[in-house]
Amino acid sequence: MRYITILKGSQPAGPPPEGLMAAIMDLGAEAAASGSMLDNAGLSPSACGARVTVAGGELSVMDGPFAEAKEFISYAVYDVRSKEEAVEWTSRFMRLHADLWPGWEGECDVVKVMGPEDFGPPQ
Repeated sequence: MRYITILKGSQPAGPPPEGLMAAIMDLGAEAAASGSMLDNAGLSPSACGARVTVAGGELSVMDGPFAEAKEFISYAVYDVRSKEEAVEWTSRFMRLHADLWPGWEGECDVVKVMGPEDFGPPQ
């Protein structure tokens, strides 16, 4: 089963602590070597993006930045046996932030990517 994790967080003043990035790279290497992590990357601030909306049958496009207090920061795609395994990898990632970046706050959504197994047999 594939899961995508999407990290949202606030940015404390100053750059991330030096040890945090090394720890994240080590965890990513471990997840990739185990075959669990398929892809991951950082995301640009919302000021670099756009939002496409459909409401009342009308399409609109709004350039960023967006008003949300928390920005999308990164994502990862895992191929694991269960939601619990995806949550475990995500918890380890979030624990690094909690332990190594005092004052940082964020949340990470863990969402299953639908595949053929989620649909009935072809009719």
